[in-house]
Amino acid sequence: MSFSPLVDGLTGSLAGRVRALPPVVPDVALTVLVLAAQSVPFLYETRRLAEGPWTVAHYLPVLASALPLLARRRYPFAVLVLTLAASGLYSLNDPDNPAQPIWYGWLVATYTVAERCPRGRRFAGAAIVLCGSLLSVGSVPTFVRGMVTWAAAYALGRAVVMHRAYTAGLEERAVRLEREREIEAERAAERERARIARDMHDVLAHAVSVMVVQAEAGPLAVRSNPERAEAAFETIAGAGREAMAQLRRMLGLLKESEGPRDPQPTLDRIPDLVGRVASGGLRVSLATAGTPVEPPADVEVAAYRIVQESLTNIVRHAGAATAEVRLDWKDDALMITVTDDGSGSGGRTGGRTGGRGDGERTGIRERGGEGLIGIRERAAACGGTAAFGPAPDGTGFRVSVRLPLHGTAAVIR
Repeated sequence: MSFSPLVDGLTGSLAGRVRALPPVVPDVALTVLVLAAQSVPFLYETRRLAEGPWTVAHYLPVLASALPLLARRRYPFAVLVLTLAASGLYSLNDPDNPAQPIWYGWLVATYTVAERCPRGRRFAGAAIVLCGSLLSVGSVPTFVRGMVTWAAAYALGRAVVMHRAYTAGLEERAVRLEREREIEAERAAERERARIARDMHDVLAHAVSVMVVQAEAGPLAVRSNPERAEAAFETIAGAGREAMAQLRRMLGLLKESEGPRDPQPTLDRIPDLVGRVASGGLRVSLATAGTPVEPPADVEVAAYRIVQESLTNIVRHAGAATAEVRLDWKDDALMITVTDDGSGSGGRTGGRTGGRGDGERTGIRERGGEGLIGIRERAAACGGTAAFGPAPDGTGFRVSVRLPLHGTAAVIR
């Protein structure tokens, strides 16, 4: 059984409790400890040059080297000077004093100077210690021992400073990372809201356009062709139900629920989409070329929404009789082409996405600008491109989209 975690836990708990105490409490305890350690020799040693007890003159330097430590946090440099002076006075009584030097006071003061003072005062303190040791120490071994202990106390103080700086840096970095995570979460929420807004636009625009067209055709066919009128009303009801279902799903994404969510529309539902539009009177054909593969989820949703928005624009703006949806599977991309033979509401020029010519602005304005902008944004979000404008034969309108199939290799059987 390893006791290391237990020891680390107890040590960390003790250190935390000490840091929580008022500063005066550990300073008083440290002063008492230093005074006691330097006073012990007076209890069992006797004077060497005279008979009798120790005098005040012998013990006064011991007090003077310990009591200033009470103010070490506020006046670290002054405390170092006082404790060094007391140690020097103590050495003046040699050899009529205990053999143990009183170093503990100025070693604690050295640690405090290393921890709290700027560089200039630290260097000045080191110079004072060196000069004082040379003047007051009688032997080379004692001098070397004093310098080694001073270096250890100084290094300990600097190590504490570096540890604090390192800990503060880690805490600052943790706060910064937490803030960055919050910002990224906010951005992700904004992107999700924008995506849901685009989806709601697509769903509502498509459903309302189909319902409007069928509602306008229904009264004309109710007497001459009741079956067609019935089909038109059924198409209206189906479009409404589909729109409600998709809106319910998208609004559900805004709620913090843990339950399973309905899947997003996929390529498998494009035939149903084409069928609903065709039931409204527009002759729509669907053609597929190449070998279908399993695309990324975002590409699949984007492909469905692009076809949906293109057909919605045709129903709303083109006045077309026929339309064609073509899915062309390439090795690294899915090409989507939607063409119609309509004339729209005016000159229908367009341009490749990213252009800023008059033709593109005119085309966007006259052929459902928000819808074409949405198609461009959906393609760009997947790393693809979109182009729109007159069909190659000069009649009708064409939307061409290329969606990359990065990392897809599973062929759909």
